[in-house]
Amino acid sequence: MVQLHEMILRDAHQSMLATRMRTEDMLPISEKLDQVGFFAMEVWGGATFDVAIRYLNQDPWERIRKLKKAMPNTPMQMLERAMNIVAYRNFPDDVVKKFVYLAKKNGVDYFRIFDALNDLRNMEIPMKAVKENGGHVQACLSYTISPVHTVDYFVSRFKELERMGTDSLCIKDMAGMISPQRAYDIIKGVKDAGIKIPIVLHSHSTSGMTGMAYQRAVEAGIDVLDTAMSPISGGTAAPATESVVAALQGTKWDTGYDLKLLINIRKYFLKIWDKYRHLHRFNALKVDPSVTLHQVPGGMLSNLIFQLEEQGAHDKYREILDEIEKVRDELGYPPLVTPTSQVVGVQAVMNVLHGRYKVITKETKDYCKGMYGKPPAPIKPEIMKKVLGPKWKDEVVDCRPSDLLKPMWEKRKSELKEHGVKMTDENIMTYALYPQVGLKFLKGEAVAEFTSDKLPLPADHALIRGMVKQSFPEFKQVWIETESPENRSGPAQIPTEFEVEVDGEPFEVKVNPVGGFLVAGADRAAAQEKPKDVEGGVKSSMQGTVLSVKVKKGDKVKNGDVIVTVEAMKMEQEIKSDVAGEVKDIFVSEGDSVASGDLLMQVL
Repeated sequence: MVQLHEMILRDAHQSMLATRMRTEDMLPISEKLDQVGFFAMEVWGGATFDVAIRYLNQDPWERIRKLKKAMPNTPMQMLERAMNIVAYRNFPDDVVKKFVYLAKKNGVDYFRIFDALNDLRNMEIPMKAVKENGGHVQACLSYTISPVHTVDYFVSRFKELERMGTDSLCIKDMAGMISPQRAYDIIKGVKDAGIKIPIVLHSHSTSGMTGMAYQRAVEAGIDVLDTAMSPISGGTAAPATESVVAALQGTKWDTGYDLKLLINIRKYFLKIWDKYRHLHRFNALKVDPSVTLHQVPGGMLSNLIFQLEEQGAHDKYREILDEIEKVRDELGYPPLVTPTSQVVGVQAVMNVLHGRYKVITKETKDYCKGMYGKPPAPIKPEIMKKVLGPKWKDEVVDCRPSDLLKPMWEKRKSELKEHGVKMTDENIMTYALYPQVGLKFLKGEAVAEFTSDKLPLPADHALIRGMVKQSFPEFKQVWIETESPENRSGPAQIPTEFEVEVDGEPFEVKVNPVGGFLVAGADRAAAQEKPKDVEGGVKSSMQGTVLSVKVKKGDKVKNGDVIVTVEAMKMEQEIKSDVAGEVKDIFVSEGDSVASGDLLMQVL
């Protein structure tokens, strides 16, 4: 018998719908999902925590409580990023232990724990914490293809994880690139090594060969396969649950699940897929064998497409995939899974948009210093020099990164008290994980992109723009129609973005149409004026949010001084002055949204 681990409420929509499925669209079908008898339901962790507070204005703690209540017979599983928890950086031990305690208390039963670099030092504390709180530890190794990631590499580390006390093991093939033979060899190697605990294969359909890999995994003795209900499966998501159940019926590996019940559940998720149509992207649906080269995982592919649209760089998609392959090789073959997928992916974007390693993110620097753990292979010396400077050897650490961190829980608790929000351990943890985004959410200032009752979004909604642009990339302008589509005799096409010159000073102006019908979802932001350029102007190289302004008007700065930090694509980018001089004017404040090319300050 083979069991299935169902991904529809976490990894499936993270891979295909940019993690945007709302809690109210999960609950109506939960009772039926609970009847299937899955090994576990993955419902939490990964990007779902971040997206819930950043884009959906929903409390992730409330989500897990509601889902646990709705599915009492099925273990609730989360994806936990070792010392990164559900964020993109390492946390001290006290926060990791507290998080595990709170997750278990609120409804998480199984903890799928992985470290992006397969640095087992980073997995020890969360594994111990789960065991202490009575949870099930499922320790993962992130799968990747490189000269150092051999079958023996995986088998030996799985043996060590068994020794460390894990309850089950998982091959985490986040990019969907495991071949049938490699799947067979690793699983058979694990079984031949005398490892007795269950082993799970997690993969995605990206490469087009995952179905064959699952069959060979079954033949090698796999215990559990990861699947997703068919309406949100395939492409960059997992293989379809119903299809795997049907394929194994009548064999010694029969799951024993009720296929009629699954088909009934499928009908519900077909409606969900249609409701979220504004998030459909052709690239996420296609088979892409090139994943065996660039190795970008499904969730990252889906989000990368959206992030490139935000940056106005969607036409660079293929070029960036090629660059990701180069950057990964240069950085010592890290498996591309959060957070290293973001480190490599965003650095590749910077390289394509601004020149190779001309703009270097803080996270790339931290990675090269060893602040994420030990890379699988040495980073190329020439890259270390570019990133950390000529004395780069003095910057590198060789201890467990979190050993360098001071306890944080009481500090974050004290800080949050000053903001007048409800003081619960869960709220403190949300703030500890995401100080800026979390605080905005806790203060009631977050705004949902959409709610379920507004879906599917109408054709004139701004969020439809991305879906339209993928089909008609040749149209660079945004237009309006002055009459409704059903009554028009011919549209009057009027541009909505202008450059206006006032006393010789250029300004970018966006016109807000009133009474017209938007085509391709033009932004409805109020008209705004902003200086386009000034002498000594320092501009943002990416669209993002201003995290901090490091200087004030009148300050003297040197060439290379960091003057602003911007969060772009979930990574922190340092904006440096390229001249020595005085800060004459500042055009942004902390928390402001900026676009690529926006003026930040003037330094002369």
